[in-house]
Amino acid sequence: MTYPTWIDPAWQAWLPTLGASLLALLIADLAYRFGKRVYLRATRKAPVAAAVGSAIRAPARLALLLLALNFVWHPVSADVSWVATLQHWIGLFLMATLTWLLARVVHGAARGVMDANPVSVADNLAARRIRTQTLVLSRVLQGLVVLIGVSLMLMTFPAVRQVGTSLLASAGVLGLVAGFAARPVLGNLIAGLQIGISQPIRIDDVVIVEGEWGVIEEITGTYVVVRIWDQRRLVVPLQYWIEKPFQNWTRNTSELIGTVFLWVDYRMPLAPLREALQRACETSEHWDKRFALLQVTEAGERAMQLRCLVTSASAPAGWDLRCHVREYLVDFMQREYPQFLPRQRAEVALEGASGAGAGDGRTGEAASPA
Repeated sequence: MTYPTWIDPAWQAWLPTLGASLLALLIADLAYRFGKRVYLRATRKAPVAAAVGSAIRAPARLALLLLALNFVWHPVSADVSWVATLQHWIGLFLMATLTWLLARVVHGAARGVMDANPVSVADNLAARRIRTQTLVLSRVLQGLVVLIGVSLMLMTFPAVRQVGTSLLASAGVLGLVAGFAARPVLGNLIAGLQIGISQPIRIDDVVIVEGEWGVIEEITGTYVVVRIWDQRRLVVPLQYWIEKPFQNWTRNTSELIGTVFLWVDYRMPLAPLREALQRACETSEHWDKRFALLQVTEAGERAMQLRCLVTSASAPAGWDLRCHVREYLVDFMQREYPQFLPRQRAEVALEGASGAGAGDGRTGEAASPA
């Protein structure tokens, strides 16, 4: 085959390979478009598979193009230096794209599972359990995929392989050093697996940690974000949830029993207060109608302590219910029984009264002879 004279003879030998590369890229792009349509039709009724397909569009197309280039250039003899370099870089890009593809597969599957289990419903305990497990495990798997992919890419460089060989020669000492250095990373990785499997905490759980009341907002591969009630954010390492105790108010159910304490005088009748407590709960939308109970929990030297137990469906509702009951009962006592509010008693003795009378008498007696 004859080529135009303006083409450098050194490049004329590579024109068939370049033409084959363009043809392979065209075929790969057509295959991607055809496969995309087939996949979309096949996954119309499979939300998880559809989410995976949506997540891998960009890496899948790039992977097909790089596979086509690798198919054309891999058999080419590497007598020329730039050919070997090109083959190496095509292989590196292909490995990076496959790593990206696998990470997106995990992300898409996790997204599909979480979308199929929304936490916006009223009874979301099962959905929060599935969502937390999926989120934590998917991030751990993505981290492992990226770690393995980067390691394989680095191993394609001869210098890195030589470093690996030399490291193996002194694996005893370096293994200990690496173990101490990687302990936080490995600890968080293991803690993430434990949280994903055993689930001591879940997304949207109500917890008390480090003396703060908050809601689990985000679980990452290294830390957990707790949204405090006043909109602050508490960032807690994953290992904390495995090694230290904390309170989880929604571990099995979100139902709670709230307490309201009142101090009243001993003369205060309890029956009207119990009726007022019942009315306070019935007028609140936060009461779940399980029970409302008033008890005397302490009898001090000056007043008695009353404890009101009220139930609610969740922690935020419980807080609002307790505030409502406290305000209602205080207002009730101020209107109906103000004389029985706690008061300080004191007994005053007029010690100088008798002495003054005697003095007056003596004074009178002394003045009379005069």
